[in-house]
Amino acid sequence: MTFADLNLNRFLLDALTEMGFETPTPIQAKAFSIIMSSKDVVGIAQTGTGKTYAYLLPILRMLTYSEQKHPRVLIVVPTRELVVQVLSEIEKLTPYINVRFAGVYGGTNLNKQKQLVYQGQDILVATPGRLLDLALDGVLKLKQIQKLVIDEVDEMMNLGFRSQLITLLDLLPKKRQNILFSATLTSDVNNLLDDFFKSPVKIEVASSGSPLDTIKQFAYPAPNFYTKLNLLVHLLKDKETFNKVLIFVKNKKQANILFDELDFIIPNETDVIHSNKTQNYRLRSVKNFELGFFNVLIATDIIARGLDLANVSHVINFDIPNEPENYIHRIGRTGRAEQEGIAISFFNEEEAEYLGEIEFLMNKEIDVIDLPKSIDISSKLIDEEMPRIEPERVGKKTLAQPTGPAFHEKKEKNQKKNLGGSYRREIAKKYKKPKTRGQKRK
Repeated sequence: MTFADLNLNRFLLDALTEMGFETPTPIQAKAFSIIMSSKDVVGIAQTGTGKTYAYLLPILRMLTYSEQKHPRVLIVVPTRELVVQVLSEIEKLTPYINVRFAGVYGGTNLNKQKQLVYQGQDILVATPGRLLDLALDGVLKLKQIQKLVIDEVDEMMNLGFRSQLITLLDLLPKKRQNILFSATLTSDVNNLLDDFFKSPVKIEVASSGSPLDTIKQFAYPAPNFYTKLNLLVHLLKDKETFNKVLIFVKNKKQANILFDELDFIIPNETDVIHSNKTQNYRLRSVKNFELGFFNVLIATDIIARGLDLANVSHVINFDIPNEPENYIHRIGRTGRAEQEGIAISFFNEEEAEYLGEIEFLMNKEIDVIDLPKSIDISSKLIDEEMPRIEPERVGKKTLAQPTGPAFHEKKEKNQKKNLGGSYRREIAKKYKKPKTRGQKRK
C-alpha cells in the first residue's frame, strides 16, 4: 500500500511526496479508515512507528474550511516539547491547506497564548495544565470541539495529570470523536476508556509494551553512580560507534551531577535537559543535538515521550526506571523509521528488580554483560547512595515497654496477623494471576 491508495486529497499527497514519504506505516494504514469513520479509536503501537501522522492525516483530510473562532480539533499531549513537535508536523503537512493551528503550554507568557486563542484556531495542541487555565478563564471555548486526540496518555497519568484530564473530558461536548494513541496501555488508561470512550475500536500493531524489533538491548551491572560513570566514559571513547547518544537519568539532581562530570572529562560534547531548564533552553538543546553540535544529551524522562529525534545511535539508561513503561518510551528514541538502534542499561542491586519488571512487560529477556575488566569499581558514593542512619529516639515509650494503667493488650480479634507468602500464594491462586503493573501478555 502507498499513501496514494488512501483516501487522501491531492494537497496532502503533494505534501507527503515533497517530504519523500510514499508508504504508510502499519499503524497509519490501519488507523486511517477507522478514524475517517468518526468512531472512537485506541491505537497501540511502539514508539517511532508514526503515530502522529496516523491521527493527523485523517483529521486533516476531514477538516473543512471555516471562519469560526473556536477550535474544532483538540490535541492534548504531556509535554511542551511534544506540543512543538506536533505543531511542526502539522506545518509540514499543510503547505497547500488553509488551516489555522496553534500550541499552548506552560512556562511561557499566558497573555500571548490568550491572544493566539482569541485570534481563532481550527486545531489547538496543548498540555493539560495550560489548556485548563485558558478554558476556566473563559478565553478558550470548547463547545465546538468535534475531535479530541490524547497522545501519550499513560505519561500524563505518570506526571499527575489524571484529575486535569477528567476535568477536561467533563468540559468537552458529549458528541465528539475520541482518539487515543500510545505505546503502552495501563490499567489507569483502561479505566479512562471505560468512563469516557464509546465502544472504541482498538488498533494494535504490536502488543502494549513491545519494543521495536530494530533495537538491540543489553545491560551492565554496576554498583553505584561513579562506577556507572567510569563505564559510560569507557563506552563514549568510541566516538565512531557512539556518535549520537541519549542518556536517561532518574532525576534533575543526578542529571546535573552527570553533566558536570562529563563536561569536565569530555568538554563541549555534552548537554543536559530537564524540567528546571527554561523552555527556550530545552528547545535549543534538542535542536543543537539534532544538528550535531554535540553528540551526547543527558535527560530525565521529560523528553522520553513522543519526540522524534533522528538517527540516535544509542540510548543509555544510566538508571533503570521504576515504571517499566518508561523504559519502553526511553529506548524508543533509537531504532526509529526501521533503522537499527542500541539500548544499553546500567543497573545496581536495587534496580535489578526493575529490570525484571521490564522483561515481564516486554516478554523478552535483556542480555546482561559483565563489566569490562578495565573498569574501575568505585567506592565513592553520591549523597543519595549514602547509607541512611536512623536517629535514636530518646525518652519515647514503646509497646514493648508498657507503663501505667492505660496500656492494655489488644483483643485477639483486633490483632494483626502476618499473612506472608502463603497468603499471597492463595490470593494468586484465587484470581489466577499475580497483581502487576501494565497489560498482561498472552
